[in-house]
Amino acid sequence: MERLYTAAGKKLPAVPWERYPRPQLRRADWLCLNGEWELQWGRERGAIRVPFCPESLLGGVEAPPAVGQEMRYRCFFSVPEGWRGRRVLLHFGAVMRDCRVFVNDALLCRHENGYLPFTVDVTDALRPGENELRVAVVNDLDRRWPWGKQARRRGGMWYTPCSGIWQSVWLEPVPEAHVRELEIRSGESWAEITAYGISEGFVSLLGREYPLRDGKARIELASPRLWSPEDPFLYDFVLTCGEDRVESYFALRTLSTETVNGVPRLCLNGKPFFFNGLLDQGYWSDGLYTPAAPEAYEQDILAMKSLGFNTLRKHIKIEPEQFYYDCDRLGMIVFQDMVNNGKYAYIRDTVLPTLHFQKHEDTRLHRAPESRRIFLESMDATVRLLRNHPCICLWTIFNEGWGQFLADEAYERLRALDDTRFIDATSGWFHQKKSDVDSLHIYFDPLHLGEKPLPQFLSEFGGYVWKLPDHSFNREKTYGYRKYEDRESFVAALRETYGRELPPLVRAGLCAAVYTQVSDVEDETNGFLTFDRAVLKLKPEELRDLCDGLQEAVKEGCL
Repeated sequence: MERLYTAAGKKLPAVPWERYPRPQLRRADWLCLNGEWELQWGRERGAIRVPFCPESLLGGVEAPPAVGQEMRYRCFFSVPEGWRGRRVLLHFGAVMRDCRVFVNDALLCRHENGYLPFTVDVTDALRPGENELRVAVVNDLDRRWPWGKQARRRGGMWYTPCSGIWQSVWLEPVPEAHVRELEIRSGESWAEITAYGISEGFVSLLGREYPLRDGKARIELASPRLWSPEDPFLYDFVLTCGEDRVESYFALRTLSTETVNGVPRLCLNGKPFFFNGLLDQGYWSDGLYTPAAPEAYEQDILAMKSLGFNTLRKHIKIEPEQFYYDCDRLGMIVFQDMVNNGKYAYIRDTVLPTLHFQKHEDTRLHRAPESRRIFLESMDATVRLLRNHPCICLWTIFNEGWGQFLADEAYERLRALDDTRFIDATSGWFHQKKSDVDSLHIYFDPLHLGEKPLPQFLSEFGGYVWKLPDHSFNREKTYGYRKYEDRESFVAALRETYGRELPPLVRAGLCAAVYTQVSDVEDETNGFLTFDRAVLKLKPEELRDLCDGLQEAVKEGCL
């Protein structure tokens, strides 16, 4: 097996990812703790480059710990003199999975969800001069917790695990009374901003000040500019609350379902719209869960936009917020999956549904109360983390039955948390009664619409393989759904799909389609980009005209 570097990974700075990690709640002062840390596991000692996991090339660990083995990270830091008199917060973007955080030998917290950020107030544990930060962590792939596509034995559609710290670590000073969280709701011409942790202040926007009373501010705009992939306009604002000052942004856009000529259509800003998407696994050849630099997200997004796509389905993974910010500002819609927990059963969850045994009542699936609780609490936290990003237009709760239970109740819970976005409760199969879309996965049969009187969503299809051995992770094994030996036949197949098969379905009611996938991932070589991101397998002009034609097909179907 080859070990590949992405183009961005050839020159790493001493402090990787030295970019403020929280784009929607920005402060001026902060200190990045990324870079070289000490690492110990068992009797082994070495160094690791944070925020890259030990299994990755960029982590720099020659013989990484085994999955399930405890790792002990250590670094030292000094608090800048100018921070005196303020509280000091320690932020972790994500740590996989069960970790404990110590500052100067004081245990300050335990965190167990490997996909969600967490924050620790370290003020009272600090001492003058140098401070010691230690993180003890084990990625045991405990199926009670979200685990995504990580596997102890990678291969096929299962990938190399990502253990330990895999997002940025950073310090930030704040006044005693400070904004802890923002919630932003918006419509066609208004935005409502709620600041948690403070009650009074004001919002500065477009030369005006809007008062913040009881933690809320209401903004009405006389000449609104709506967000779309074609015009991803963002309204920047500053929130001032006593000694705290934060910068953020919002966008104006609406999502709705309308029946046109008897056909339900998904609408963006009041008009039927075709969400032309790609499955995005979020894996990188050199950094695994973490690209070499934040600019890598922009490169992927722009590459897919150049082909004519306007949507990415972020597949059972939560990215650093930089990804969602880049989608916000560049105009790429995101369909966000929840990260699955629970056990996967190959026969039940893949073989039988592929043979069209796709009906399964889910009240008795995955009955362990703790596992159910963890999933629902993780879903709630995911929505709170990402709800302010206008790019996110749809939530996926369960994918292909993995970890699925009581999907109708999960739908109602999510709808209560967010009544502004579409929800795909059961992507692929095991549909229950409640969902905003009829969601189908079709890899081996002719493409077709579903039978439910809902907006039609082809949530996975395609997966065509054209393998470039010099840019492949595994020369011997190839995973995909339809294989082509040369570029010409690969491109011809794609043009057939997007030029002949999809347009009639769009005219008849297909509202969204997600092709598998953005890039190759290890054994999977069914991406438009190679795993090392060195080659885009087709030229923009070979597909973009057909993708643009799908929007015209929507209009034709609405006449």
